This record gives sequence, C-alpha cells and structure tokens, in this order.
Amino acid sequence: MSSVSSQQQFRYTQTPSKVLHLRNLPWECTEEELIELGKPFGTVVNTKCNVGANKNQAFIEFEDLNQAIQMISFYASSSEPAQVRGKTVYLQYSNRQEIVNNKTAADVVGNVLLVTVEGEDARMVSIDVLHLVFSAFGFVHKITTFEKTAGYQALVQFSDAETATSARTSLDGRSIPSYLLPKEVSQCSLKITYSAHTDLTVKFQSHRSRDYTNPYLPVAPSAIDSTGQVVVGLDGRKMEPESNVLLASIENMQYAVTLDVLHTVFAAFGAVQKIAMFDKNGGLQALIQYPDVQTAVVAKGALEGHCIYEGGFCKLHITYSRHTDLSIKMNSDRSRDYTMPDPAVAMAPQPGHNPYPGNSPQYQGADASYQQQQPQGGWGQSGGLGHSHYMAPPSMHQGPGGYMPPHHYGGGPSGPMH
Repeated sequence: MSSVSSQQQFRYTQTPSKVLHLRNLPWECTEEELIELGKPFGTVVNTKCNVGANKNQAFIEFEDLNQAIQMISFYASSSEPAQVRGKTVYLQYSNRQEIVNNKTAADVVGNVLLVTVEGEDARMVSIDVLHLVFSAFGFVHKITTFEKTAGYQALVQFSDAETATSARTSLDGRSIPSYLLPKEVSQCSLKITYSAHTDLTVKFQSHRSRDYTNPYLPVAPSAIDSTGQVVVGLDGRKMEPESNVLLASIENMQYAVTLDVLHTVFAAFGAVQKIAMFDKNGGLQALIQYPDVQTAVVAKGALEGHCIYEGGFCKLHITYSRHTDLSIKMNSDRSRDYTMPDPAVAMAPQPGHNPYPGNSPQYQGADASYQQQQPQGGWGQSGGLGHSHYMAPPSMHQGPGGYMPPHHYGGGPSGPMH
C-alpha cells in the first residue's frame, strides 16, 4: 500500500506538464503503442521511446496541458491501471515542457524493420509468410512477431541497412500476395518503418520468433499449435508430424472417384488397410490407412499434387492425418476395411447414379458396374514407386459439359505422371 500511496503522491507533487513520463513499459514498446495509450485523452504530438538503461521508459507530449492533466487524473483515480501489452505502466508529469530534438526510430535508417500487418485477418499471417516476403530482398537474419494495441507487428532483421532499405522501399504500402496466404485469409497490407534495434534477441525458435542464423536453438513449447500437431523444426520451419493415415483432398473432380479408384491408386505403394470417404467444404476427401508410417510417407511424397486422371482431373492434395487407426463399423461404398475377411459384405450400392461433380448424389450412388470396373492406365500394384501412370478417365461416363471424354482417354496407359 505504501508504494501505491507514494506513487500517487509523487504524481500530484509534480508540476503539471503536457509531457508525461512513462515507466515499466514492455521491451520494444513503439511510438504507435504510446500514441494509442494517449489517444483517449487528446492528441499526442511527439514521443520518445525506449529510454533508460532498460529501454522501458518513454515520454509522450500532448497538444495542450489539459489533455496531459486529464490522463494523469484519470489513472490516478481509476481502479484499472494504464497498461501496454498487459503490463502496468506508471505515469507522472515530466520535468520538461516539450520533447526537443527528438528523432523517432522511424526516421533513422537501420538494418531492422518494424512491420505492421494491416487487414482484417492480419493476425493469421504466419511468420513463415513474412519470411518468404522479405527474403526476396536478401538473407533475413531474424524475425520476431508480437501483437499490441496498434495491431499485429513484426521486427525483421537484415544484415545491413541497404538491404533493409531496399525491402522497405519495395514493400511499404503493398499487399502480401494472395497466393502466399491461406484461402480463408483476406487481403493484408504492410506498413514499414525503421526500428531502433540493430540486433534482435531470439532465445527460442517458435511461431513468434525465428533466428535463421542459428538452426541449433531450442524449440519453445509455443511452437506447438493448439492441436499439439505442428511443431517448428531446427531449421525454423513448421514440420508436419508423420502418420500412417493420409488425408487426401481431391480437386477438379470432373469424374467420380470411388473406393475402388482410391484403393488402386494408393495400393501401388503398399497394402491399404482402410479407406473412409466423406464430403467436406463442397469437395471430396478421404482417409487412407497404411500399416506403417514409412509406407504412408512414400505414398504422400509420390502422390502429392498429382492427378488421378490425365488432363489434370481429380488432383490430389495430401497431408498427414491425426488419426492412426480408422474406425469402420461396416463396409459400404463410402468406407471399407480391407483387413476384414470378407470386404464385400454389406457392399450395397444405393440407387440414383450421378457421375457429375458438384452434386452430392454422385458420391452416394455410384452403380455397381462402375465400382467393380478396374481403372485403366497403369495404377495397378505392379506399377510400383516411380512407375505410376495416370488413369484413363472412365469412358462410360460423360465428361465435363456433357460431352464424352476424347477417344484416346479410354485407351491404354499414357505417359508417366508429372
């Protein structure tokens, strides 16, 4: 209680000034954060950041004296203290009446850039995306990211000021290319100034900080996401944990894909134990289980980004699943356990055949004759790794737009998959 009383007494015994002295600020506190703190009380016309031995003090100057008095009076009587990034900040009047000869960090050319990511989904821009963007201008030594009142920010360290200046000149005010962002993330732009820092301190590789000059730093627990599945490796990149179960998403579905088709494709790399198909986000996905992780790794490496049918149809995008053993209670046209003695049991095709993509019945009612037809084109077990070919699209079905697929699609094996 004595410390609180002395703190309040100290405030009131100072001669009021339009310049306020702030203490106990978080490390790397920026001008934008100080402006945000003072904005409810008036116009901040000048700041001086990162002063004191520990760089945790600052000064802010209001447009007139009454605005500074209002801020001091509010926090002196409030039960909620002033805070920056969750830290309590102590305020008092400064002995000076104005901040003179102040040159903000933004005016001083340096090798470290302060990057503010602006946009509705700014916080969803990963440190990996920032690294890709800034690496186009030179080797990025370190990156640290943090959230504050002004938004989502990052410090990006280059080897020299010239490289940093080149990156700032080219990227300031520009938008991050949409192809680098996840589909669900809207447009984000970059606001870039210089930082007063010259060498960032990175103690751990994490989703918040990276030191690309030291791959042997320990990995922080924060590098693991909420599911506990994605970690950051020693090279500073996210690693996808390997699994014996693959999750396959199928794009550009101009032809129906059945369990038999998937089994033929994935069995080329090893024994397939189970397959489960389901619709999600307007597309078809499937879980494919192998007996061991190594087989799944080989299959993923060989099939990722390739198409089942020639012509770019039914493209596979494959990731590892969190599952390790699929639960299939009954064999059907949507799921099958190939380890069961009689996998044909309960295989009852449903009525209503529709081969066109985009209509849900196509996945529910493939007719029996189509399911039992073996796709052509070299996807059999004998193909082996490195010898897989495209399937020929099923000529018994109409292609996109209602026309029949070209005659040569129905022939024998075509060239190797690229």
